[in-house]
Amino acid sequence: MPRRWIAHLDMDAFYASVELLRHPALAGQPLVIGGRGHAPQRLADGRLRYARLADYAGRGVVTTATYAARDHGVHSGMALMKAAQRCPQAVLLPVDFDEYRRCSRAFKAAVAEMAPVIEDRGIDEVYIDLTEVPGAQDALGHDPHGGVRALAQQIRNNVRRATGLSCSVGVTPNKLLSKLASELDKPDGLTLLTAADIPTRIWPLPARRINGIGPKADAKLARLGVRTVGELAACERSLLVAQFGAAYGTWLHEAAHGRDERALVTAHEPVSFSRETTFERDLHARADRAELARIFTALCERVAADLARQGYAGRTVGIKLRYDDFRTVTRDLTLPAPVADAAAIRAAAGQCLRRVELTRRLRLLGVRVAALARPAPAAR
Repeated sequence: MPRRWIAHLDMDAFYASVELLRHPALAGQPLVIGGRGHAPQRLADGRLRYARLADYAGRGVVTTATYAARDHGVHSGMALMKAAQRCPQAVLLPVDFDEYRRCSRAFKAAVAEMAPVIEDRGIDEVYIDLTEVPGAQDALGHDPHGGVRALAQQIRNNVRRATGLSCSVGVTPNKLLSKLASELDKPDGLTLLTAADIPTRIWPLPARRINGIGPKADAKLARLGVRTVGELAACERSLLVAQFGAAYGTWLHEAAHGRDERALVTAHEPVSFSRETTFERDLHARADRAELARIFTALCERVAADLARQGYAGRTVGIKLRYDDFRTVTRDLTLPAPVADAAAIRAAAGQCLRRVELTRRLRLLGVRVAALARPAPAAR
């Protein structure tokens, strides 16, 4: 049986890198992507004037940042106002998810040209099973793993040709290790590890780097004196089971030793489709009725477009509201038959709106369609 080779491919600072393709003059500068309403302005002489983080006022969050901005402590999910304190000189660009999705489709198509067994993990990352791809098991020169290394490099080259973007790839015998390996030599890195490399490359890492160890588990491990993957690997299985329960404790023990037999999941059935937006300023149902109506309609249209693209309809339509006091409420309505068009979604979501308090100002509005089914083909 051939050695199992699984790759994890992660695009480097994906959203920011896509923007740099459109704005190459910003290369090397701190750049932050987030919020809306601050698109570059073209001057009379043809040059572009960019917004700076220091001038931002609002409640938006950082979607992503270039490595130059990250060096100043800016990271995804941080409030833009806080990011401005850390890196005021950074250029600020609004998010453009349509362009990011287009580039995402392009890089995944480039991967599939060479290795068709892929697990899609989101807009900027995939797992790839290289085991049966021709050349993966061949050794080149004095490198016993030269075949799979060369194949991974060819995939990286194909992604760059198709998109102009760089990616980092980790190649190991399983998904858990490959996820860790793809982070080791970012950006634009290629890291190949086997079980023999675990003590030197994996065990020195913080335990929280393992995908599946969250903040609570990491804090509990720290109280036990366990801070690195190696210290976790040194723990007796019985201790971990006693502290974390049979299932999770056993998984921690296996993960620390780099053992993971999961296969790639190449087909996903979505549970729901949703769209939501956080407003730049709080909106009131009466004073800002026209603006809210426009946003509400646009959200329903985007959900309808998502359903159409994937070939689904849904019986349950719901809304999500977040008030200015950060309280969040949801309401759902289950319909007699599945719907997919924007007008029907908006009508059902409107009924949900009538069941919530609209006296407070709003921070966020979302629309969701669930209980999905594929519509039956039309009768001939």
